[in-house]
Amino acid sequence: MQFRRRKRRQTFRQELNDLVRATAGGFLFGIPLLYTMEVWWIGSLVTPLMMVGAIAATLLVVFTLTLTAGFRQQRATTPVAALGDTFNAIAVGLLSAALMLVLLREITWQTQLRETLGKIIFEGVPFALGAGLANQFLTASDNGNVPSESNGFSASKALNRFFPANNLNETLADIGATLVGALIIAFSIAPTEEVPMLVGGIQGPRLLGIILASLVISYMIVFQANFTSQSQRQMQRGLFQSPLSETIMSYLVSLMAATIMLGFFQQISLATPWHVAFRHILVLGLPATIGGAAGRLAL
Repeated sequence: MQFRRRKRRQTFRQELNDLVRATAGGFLFGIPLLYTMEVWWIGSLVTPLMMVGAIAATLLVVFTLTLTAGFRQQRATTPVAALGDTFNAIAVGLLSAALMLVLLREITWQTQLRETLGKIIFEGVPFALGAGLANQFLTASDNGNVPSESNGFSASKALNRFFPANNLNETLADIGATLVGALIIAFSIAPTEEVPMLVGGIQGPRLLGIILASLVISYMIVFQANFTSQSQRQMQRGLFQSPLSETIMSYLVSLMAATIMLGFFQQISLATPWHVAFRHILVLGLPATIGGAAGRLAL
């Protein structure tokens, strides 16, 4: 009986980890298009037939990706299993897109049903593709095992990488990787009109929601999606190297990158009212934080 319960818990935990990895892959791939007004407009104007066509095309592409990459640690070995994973990836993509569109007020209680469905479907496509490609972004880690001494020189290098005598160097490397990743994403979004458009409709509790979403997504990508070297990263205990402190630190660095890019493209300046500039920074900080998380994974 205990063995069965343990087995069910392990199965549930593995399923949850796989879905988290799918969600993380969706955000890594889909967040740039989430800040693209043309996709919002297309979603607002599409006909039901076009929605069905988009879903069918996405189903075919994600099914192919599931056979070659997928989001599970154990890749689907049969067409039936791949089809099930395909539906899961599309569901994750649609749900992720819907939550973000609601958070950014692109979907409200006043939005018509057809427009709501159109936006969710067309924004959900890149999220679903990202879920199907999750295992291709970065190689999954080795089930949490720290390299053993039997691995010789490579194990020694790995241990030195994750347990350095001077954790300051490790912290600076993470800050640099976060800044580079955040700047790359922020650079492509900051000069567009999407950020001011979103800022105009986001106030109060939604700003807190954006902060929480940024932190949770960043933590999920780096520490829960089981991408490369996750287990070793969780064991670090240096300056700003615990999972929680590293997530907060990287978020602040990403906000700094968003501020730099907004200033560089003259979206904000010293003359901008602080509350307006603050909303700009938080709105751009969401994709910048995801870029920063990707930068740390690539380190």
